[in-house]
Amino acid sequence: MYHYDPNTALEELTEDAILPNPVHVRDMMLRKKLTADKSLELNRLFVEYQKFFGETQKLGKEILKQLSA
Repeated sequence: MYHYDPNTALEELTEDAILPNPVHVRDMMLRKKLTADKSLELNRLFVEYQKFFGETQKLGKEILKQLSA
């Protein structure tokens, strides 16, 4: 399952253009032993990822609604 393995998630992203759910990305971050500096850096990136993931879902939903009408 990709949501527990960042290498698999990256491979799937490259092949299928599927972004992992932010909850799974957070799990990956928590499972990895990171230094305080690296943790802070990744957390800042994660907040941006989470924001854009939500915005992308909204846009995709709107496009699909219009296509299915």
